[in-house]
Amino acid sequence: MTRILRSAFILWIVLRFGLDELVLNSFQRPWVSRIARVLAFGRDLRAPRGQRLREALELLGPIFVKFGQVLSTRRDLLPADIADELARLQDRVPPFDPAIAIETIERAFRRPVDTIFASFEREPVASASIAQVHFATLKDRQGHTREVAVKVLRPGMLPVIEKDLALMRMMAGWMESLSADAKRLKPREVVAEFDKYLHDELDLQREAANAAQLRRNMAGLDLVLIPEMFWDWCHPEVIVMERMHGVPISQLERLREAGVDLPQLARDGVTIFFTQVFRDGFFHADMHPGNIQVSVDPGTFGRYISLDFGIIGTLTEFDKDYLAQNFTAFFRRDYKRVAELHIESGWVPPGTRVDELESAVRAVCEPYFDRPLREISLGMVLMRLFQTSRRFQVEIQPQLVLLQKTLLNIEGLGRELDPELDLWATAKPFLERWMLEQVGPQRLLDELRDQAPRYAKLLPDLPRLVHDYLRRDRRDGREDLLLMLAEQRRTNRLLRTILVLGTGFALGLAAAHVAHWWQWT
Repeated sequence: MTRILRSAFILWIVLRFGLDELVLNSFQRPWVSRIARVLAFGRDLRAPRGQRLREALELLGPIFVKFGQVLSTRRDLLPADIADELARLQDRVPPFDPAIAIETIERAFRRPVDTIFASFEREPVASASIAQVHFATLKDRQGHTREVAVKVLRPGMLPVIEKDLALMRMMAGWMESLSADAKRLKPREVVAEFDKYLHDELDLQREAANAAQLRRNMAGLDLVLIPEMFWDWCHPEVIVMERMHGVPISQLERLREAGVDLPQLARDGVTIFFTQVFRDGFFHADMHPGNIQVSVDPGTFGRYISLDFGIIGTLTEFDKDYLAQNFTAFFRRDYKRVAELHIESGWVPPGTRVDELESAVRAVCEPYFDRPLREISLGMVLMRLFQTSRRFQVEIQPQLVLLQKTLLNIEGLGRELDPELDLWATAKPFLERWMLEQVGPQRLLDELRDQAPRYAKLLPDLPRLVHDYLRRDRRDGREDLLLMLAEQRRTNRLLRTILVLGTGFALGLAAAHVAHWWQWT
């Protein structure tokens, strides 16, 4: 009965805000619109479609708001006006009862709150659709009192989420069966993607692990602070982390009054992002202003403070190579190379003509070169490339969509801090360094180092492999022998390379010693 009532309410909201016309244009008939007006008394479609969609999602509740936030990242699928409006969605959820938060903590750790924390503030300092945060103090293993933030999962989330996700899947199936326009938006795939993000965010211990990895990666950069996780007090429903003190990055006047160099802060933000992307392939993918603060403490003055690690993007070596070459080719106006990269990635249907894709990419990119580089938005370039690729049935990978969304966030934030920010000047060294690492001598040395243990283990087994081959039936053994001989030749080449490099290194070292001795004698 509850599901029927919820479905009826969702249907009424859809009709009330004219979302039926938004997604089912190819299915609309005059009589359908008349029935919708009767069922949704007071239906008013004068507001822009994006605004109507945003307001409908806000009325449907926090899960649908979160769905709209995820949907706003799919600019490869959505019209710009709808994506921009959905990007305005914010979690506006009242906090839940502090007594329930305390009960959750005690259930997770099987201890009274008073025995875990030296003090615990009952009133939450932040509340969202998934969790809320309380401040506390905790004694660590060394007996030192530490200020901490305690993030507690909102109770009863999983059943609510599962019910709403089931309804979303049902509606997505209806949309695909009723409308060709809606089918192009791949609603079932989008719901499946949302399902994954939402279930990942429900596991707070996963978020703690993400934070710990980012903290290790960023340790030597001295540009960003990431809270330490107290693993003795981390659980899928509760995590305890270092309390961070900073000024929200959206409060520019407070930052100016504190003496923070805003243009340098903008450049540092770009450096952090490209370091995470091209060096680590592991990046914070929810970098909106609500998750960023700036330290004004003397010891860490002007550093970023990152919060909320529920959504993390990861990139493979292939992804990083694809992105670096795309950006580099774009700024060289090598549109043929951009088209070739799309085809080489395997995301374009096999019969795609390079010249047609090149022409489409040129139409997207060429207008950007009428303006200074500092005015070029890398995020917008990537978004337009994705939209153009849609015409050629390119399957855009989710990790690249997350990257594009984060890049747009970083650019918007950076240019708010410094309108003259030249993102390309900051990004170019990372791209050049990455390309050099892909084809330079360091890459060869790294591969030799990685493969050497494997071949060292294989060499003693070669006589046994030959003996086993000679005893086998030769009817099906010729191919095995050829493979084994090829492997042996590859091993010999590797050993020769190692010998040459080792000899060269030894000679260079000896020459350095001789030169040093000659200088001092």
